[in-house]
Amino acid sequence: MHSALRICPLCEATCGLSLTIEGSRVTGARGDREDVFSKGFVCPKGASFGALDSDPDRLRVPLVRENGELREAGWDEAFDLIAARLPSLIGEFGPDAVGLILGNPNVHTVAGGLYPALLVSALGTRNVFTASTLDQMPKHVSSGLLFGDANAIPVPDLDRTDHLLLLGANPLESNGSLCTAPDFPGKLKALRKRGGTLTVVDPRRTRTAKLADRHIAIRPGTDALLLAALAQVLFEEKLTAPGPLAGHVEGMEEVHDAVRDFTPEAVAAACDVDAGVIRTIARELAAAPTAAVYGRIGSSTVEYGTLASWLVDVLNVLTGNLDRPGGALFPLSAADRAPRLPAPGKGFALGRWASRVSGHPEAKGELPLAALAEEIETPGEGRIRVVIASAANPVLSAPDGDRLDRALESLDFMISVDPYLNETSRHADVVLPPPPPAQSPHFDFAFNTLAVHNQVRYSPRAVPLDQDRIDESEIFARLVLIARGLHGAPPGAVDDAVIEGTLDKAVTDPLSPVHGRAPGELAGALTGSTGPERRLDLMLRLGPYGDGFGANPEGISLARLLDHPHGIDLGPLRPRIPALLKTRSGRVELLPAPIAADLPRLRAALDERPASLVLVGRRHLRSNNSWMHNVAALGGGSNRCTLQIHPADAARLGLEDGGPVRITSDGGTVEAPVEITDTIRTGVVSLPHGWGHNRPGTRMSVAAARPGVNVNQLLDGSRLDPLSGTTVLNGFPVELAPVR
Repeated sequence: MHSALRICPLCEATCGLSLTIEGSRVTGARGDREDVFSKGFVCPKGASFGALDSDPDRLRVPLVRENGELREAGWDEAFDLIAARLPSLIGEFGPDAVGLILGNPNVHTVAGGLYPALLVSALGTRNVFTASTLDQMPKHVSSGLLFGDANAIPVPDLDRTDHLLLLGANPLESNGSLCTAPDFPGKLKALRKRGGTLTVVDPRRTRTAKLADRHIAIRPGTDALLLAALAQVLFEEKLTAPGPLAGHVEGMEEVHDAVRDFTPEAVAAACDVDAGVIRTIARELAAAPTAAVYGRIGSSTVEYGTLASWLVDVLNVLTGNLDRPGGALFPLSAADRAPRLPAPGKGFALGRWASRVSGHPEAKGELPLAALAEEIETPGEGRIRVVIASAANPVLSAPDGDRLDRALESLDFMISVDPYLNETSRHADVVLPPPPPAQSPHFDFAFNTLAVHNQVRYSPRAVPLDQDRIDESEIFARLVLIARGLHGAPPGAVDDAVIEGTLDKAVTDPLSPVHGRAPGELAGALTGSTGPERRLDLMLRLGPYGDGFGANPEGISLARLLDHPHGIDLGPLRPRIPALLKTRSGRVELLPAPIAADLPRLRAALDERPASLVLVGRRHLRSNNSWMHNVAALGGGSNRCTLQIHPADAARLGLEDGGPVRITSDGGTVEAPVEITDTIRTGVVSLPHGWGHNRPGTRMSVAAARPGVNVNQLLDGSRLDPLSGTTVLNGFPVELAPVR
């Protein structure tokens, strides 16, 4: 028996774990008290790491379809089949005949951080779909328009802020989203303890709301109206004070004009929030020594998700709290590019192309996942005939899974990179299973760019790779080679090409620490036992804290990181404007044209009559969407698929606690057990996301025993935020009826 350190890959908090290992099996997991970031914190998901890692339902070897049935196969046979089918289908029907689907878990792995962009490039397809259009795409779009960079997302400075306004987020359950913060609950309690103020806006009295100084039970979907009214009060009462940002912002007066109609009195009825309360919140934001506004799922996956995401940062700008300690700041990852001198950039463009059938505009290189089924079903040039899905289960996560189920069945060919035979991968002709987490290295490429404290950590494999498995990075590299027509070439050639291309650019860049040096010499100096490790070493050494291949002897490299197994503390978040701005003006563009064009739609909402009953989702501490429902250890507590409803609404509709209820909306009908609770406001019901494990042909025995129902079957895919293409998963109307 021995121990090993591992960063937890099971949610965005990225806590450090100390694993107990017997032979090749993880038998225990606890928080790593010496971890520079999480300092010993662990949640139930992290504590169950061993159970997930050794789940007997995880696939060990590839599956290939023969005579309509999936059977086990060797790795070479599986890739040979892909090489025989994929290039010929692309040659016959063109690159856009391939649809690539990337699921949420991709951002939790090294391979998911390093290879998807290479695969998209090799395929040449514009049909890319990800979980972003079911989650955070509105924030990417608003950040792209404001700052010129869709990945420049400010996070609340939780450790130093005096005032936090939190909308549609429940970090005590989710552990944080687009805000990487181990022990988010502890940070909120510390905020209260030091005399700070926490205001939570949520139609449910969540665990987070119960901790708050003030809970605003808003009507779902109206967050943008509330935020616009807060901005209007700041202008009306002359409380705007952008401070040092003023010289880097344009469009202040235009925003003033744009929000004039959104007075507290005008939005009060739509939001169901008292106008006086709205004015008080605005004044408190302006008066706080430091403050941050933070919105997530509940304010993002709604009809006005991009407008709400934009207004969050508008408020941070107006109060002088954007890019300010104690406010909302931009993290700087050790694997990011080193900061450059301030200069105008290329900006951010929306709608560079559109989906073939409904003409949905592209955002950040992606099309709405809600459009996938019609792109497969509809005949004509450009029809999707091949799908490559990585760690994606859109049959459960996207709207109208029944329709998508039928569409996937009609494909000419499908490849799934997935450890499970789930509701989506069961349609694949080839299933390529990556190894379990303990047999994989880990580095947080995505979440370090969202962390509330700058730090860097790396986990080598905790357990040697089984002989009958191959690393996920090799799976992706071999797919890239097949797409490039190089089947059979060494997988390491993909990494070598990336390293060569990166160094060729670096040595010709006058601002690079390796300017003028020989690329071959630098490539030879890289350390790491694998291609991904060598690429990570390159990114670290050329990054903002890197050693520059000797130019900064105190800087970071992979070798130095391996010498610090609990991580390296890189200090608190620091102001980064104007250097990070990539807008064409080189300034924060506070009222971009696409936002201005969408505001009339929000104004019209002031006069709309609200639906009598709307549905919202909810997060569970013991799961992460659909991909942890097969772990028995995580099946307890509140992790249940029930329809929560207020007692008054239940009485009005004749519903009984525990009894079945029929729920109907645009896309169909589902039935679920009733859970009567006063933690949800009247006029709102809640059904969690990620359930519905009742389709035949899967191999997820634990999930199938507690299937629940798929909330997204209530949607037909027609409700989207127009700027980001994000599905409206929250605040849509439903009808209820008791099942007799």
